[in-house]
Amino acid sequence: MDLLNRLRAEVDGDVLADAASRALYSTDASNYRHVPTAVVRPRSLDAVAAAVGVAAELGVPVTSRGAGTSIAGNSAGDGLVLDFSRHLDRVLDVDPARGLAVVQPGVVLDRLNDAARPHGLLFGPDPSTHSRCTLGGMIGNDACGSRSVAWGKTSDNVAALDVLLPDGRRFDTTAPPPLDLPRADPAWYPALERRVSGYRLDALPDLTRALVGTEGTCAVLLGATVRLVPAPPRRVLAVLGFDGRYDAADTAPHVAALGDVLAVEGLEESLVAAAGRDVRRLLPRGSSWLFVETTEEAVAHEAASLAPHSAVVLDPARQRALWRVREDGAGLATRTADGGEAWSGWEDAAVPPERLGAYLREFDDLLAGHGRRGVTYGHFGEGCVHVRVDFDLAGGERGARGYRAFLEAAADLVVAHGGSVSGEHGDGQARSELLTRMYPPEAIAAFRAFKSAFDPRGLLNPGRVVDPLPLDADLRVVVAPAVIPTRAALGLRADGGDLAAATRRCVGVGKCLNTSGGVMCPSYRATREEKHSTRGRARLLFEMLAGDVVRGGWRSTEVREALDLCLGCKGCKRDCPVDVDMAAYKAEFLHRHYRGRLRPLAHYSMGWLPLWLRARLVNRVTGRLARFAGVDPGRALPIPARRSLQERFEPVGSGDPVLLFPDTFTNRFEPEVGLDAAAVLAETGHSVEVPRAAVCCGLTWYSTGQLGVARRVLRRTARALRPWTREGVPVVGVEPSCAAFLRSEAVELAGDDADVVALAGAVRTFAEQVGPVLDAPGGAPGSAVVQPHCHLYAESGTGADEQLLARAGVAAELVPGCCGLAGNFGFEKGHHGVSVAVAEQNLGPAVRAAGAGTAVVADGFSCRTQVRQVTGAEPVHAATLLARRLGLRGAGRD
Repeated sequence: MDLLNRLRAEVDGDVLADAASRALYSTDASNYRHVPTAVVRPRSLDAVAAAVGVAAELGVPVTSRGAGTSIAGNSAGDGLVLDFSRHLDRVLDVDPARGLAVVQPGVVLDRLNDAARPHGLLFGPDPSTHSRCTLGGMIGNDACGSRSVAWGKTSDNVAALDVLLPDGRRFDTTAPPPLDLPRADPAWYPALERRVSGYRLDALPDLTRALVGTEGTCAVLLGATVRLVPAPPRRVLAVLGFDGRYDAADTAPHVAALGDVLAVEGLEESLVAAAGRDVRRLLPRGSSWLFVETTEEAVAHEAASLAPHSAVVLDPARQRALWRVREDGAGLATRTADGGEAWSGWEDAAVPPERLGAYLREFDDLLAGHGRRGVTYGHFGEGCVHVRVDFDLAGGERGARGYRAFLEAAADLVVAHGGSVSGEHGDGQARSELLTRMYPPEAIAAFRAFKSAFDPRGLLNPGRVVDPLPLDADLRVVVAPAVIPTRAALGLRADGGDLAAATRRCVGVGKCLNTSGGVMCPSYRATREEKHSTRGRARLLFEMLAGDVVRGGWRSTEVREALDLCLGCKGCKRDCPVDVDMAAYKAEFLHRHYRGRLRPLAHYSMGWLPLWLRARLVNRVTGRLARFAGVDPGRALPIPARRSLQERFEPVGSGDPVLLFPDTFTNRFEPEVGLDAAAVLAETGHSVEVPRAAVCCGLTWYSTGQLGVARRVLRRTARALRPWTREGVPVVGVEPSCAAFLRSEAVELAGDDADVVALAGAVRTFAEQVGPVLDAPGGAPGSAVVQPHCHLYAESGTGADEQLLARAGVAAELVPGCCGLAGNFGFEKGHHGVSVAVAEQNLGPAVRAAGAGTAVVADGFSCRTQVRQVTGAEPVHAATLLARRLGLRGAGRD
């Protein structure tokens, strides 16, 4: 193809046109789907110019893209997509004296603030996607964020733009070439700060401000000079709780008028309910809330006095926990209270703040009139409301018609209140068609003339703002329905057993593109490739089911390759605001992909490891694994113990009975961990038993997609433990991955089995069982670097483990992220490099920095193995650490 040949010959960068890449870039965080012809990730500004030049010569449309988190369909295009986030992602200069920074378009907002922070500065606009959104995308949308009450929109914080036109002209917007630009009538525009819809012609002759928010439709952004503001010396958060649904909206303008206010954000009950009980406990009473951030405690208390229920939060950690709910709003709001799907499309309208309460009352009436429900939250201090609505997009053309009818009625409502159809996210495909309801014909003609002055051929991001695409066209769920059976072998209970519904959980907000904090997504952090992110994999699964771009159905090589580097860490199950569980989807895919044909050798060796470790062939078998069974040559296999835990154990202790679960790893590799756990359980008032039958949770088969075997192994184990589970005896797991599996995946795998359900309800982690009854041991306080197991983090969090160590007198430093070994993953051929790279993100540096006398605690067998092999340190299980601190004799290696 001419375009691809030219791009590959003339552009310094990654030129991608394979099916997987086209699928990955076919949508952003919106409802829309446009499959590009090619994607270019340019390495230099000259490469950008070359790519745009080739596209212009051939008449190919060009869409600029940052993180792909646009919600209105702003950054998905059919022609050439330019992805600036991969290579053009640097902060070029920070000038603290002038309060300016020079950035490339692909730099992430958090990285800019990292560079500005040492100078006591920051970039004011702060969208909830700050950990992955790019400055280029923010400039394209005129992004705002929670603190625009104080610092305004992006257009208020940009000093100059470096732009490229399709005809090859490049200029600085502070010294533009002669341009024939239309004049604006101020009467066209609503008197509203949060007005993002349409072109900002009333900013002229300031071309910089006028081009911010044009969504890549007028020029290609090459760089920007942005203004920085002084970082507040402290922040105080007042949380105001109201009994009425609209009280928060009615009160917001009064709060914003107090002065010295940084943010006034609104939440309602359904969003808080989606965030879970832990969040609800952080909030004062109410059914709607305002988050009011200020720098002065007195102002926070004054704001708090305006609500019947309130709390003033000074602790930064608690503030972060509360703000996390707001930042995850775009994801949390994608599910209604009963688990139904909710969609963007009408998600960021704005009205004058004093009209917000009245608007919301009428908006709820509008929802009811259309038989719809919505989850609302947003920037109440500036009258901007985010909402996800349960449109019936899965209903095909009927759903699309309902979508159009609602958006048109909602646009009329917001205009009647003196508002803007977009107050933050831009028009994109979702709202460009609605501009004629907001602006007079003269304004629409002026918008067209403005674009034509820069892009007369209409090549840049066509169909947005000017000459819009229909808002009900290209809806991805409508135009790309599943064409192969989607009933899952796993339960997938939250999605009715439907893998298509499960893939639709991912709405593209891209939290998995974070490079710090939490666990999700370790493979993306190691490779920086979209296809190795949770979002990328979900998108490829969606396209596999649709079948027109990613072909081959369950035999798809594109999906298999993307899932190959999924560690199955389950970090997404906890960190993803829409609860994507990629480990489960991977197990389901592998189950179907290899059905009726040979699997990789590692599936037979590592997948069947519990069987090979049984009997006396153990050492002979494992000695051959590395050479003949798909184990990476960079890995040293652990050496099994001479005698298993089951062989060495004798019942111990008196008091409440517990059953210690002899998982494969503890039983066969490190039985001393089990013996230490038994000793501590006995010391804390338990009578401890270990079953004599051969038991296994089935995790190794599950993670390699051998679901039939995993289910049989699990059922057999549940039957063997029936005498204890039926009597209500706790089953204590010392291996976090197995305990988490028995509590969670087991029910998805065999939820119709009463014994499995009883076992799932009986399982306790070691920390959960011991922590509440542990008396603080004597002796000097200790310290530890702790690597929490990802599966434990995903299933129940780390609170019980932190409590246990605190009660034991151990000051714990928790290491964020995944260890990188992840059970089978790190041993499989081809995974060693990524496995070690993941470990070196956090774990390796933390262990090496630990002082003398600081223990390294890792309850997971994989985590301990990784610590030994990557750092040379000798980690211990918390049970062993406690046994030592309690003066109990460790069992030692046999």
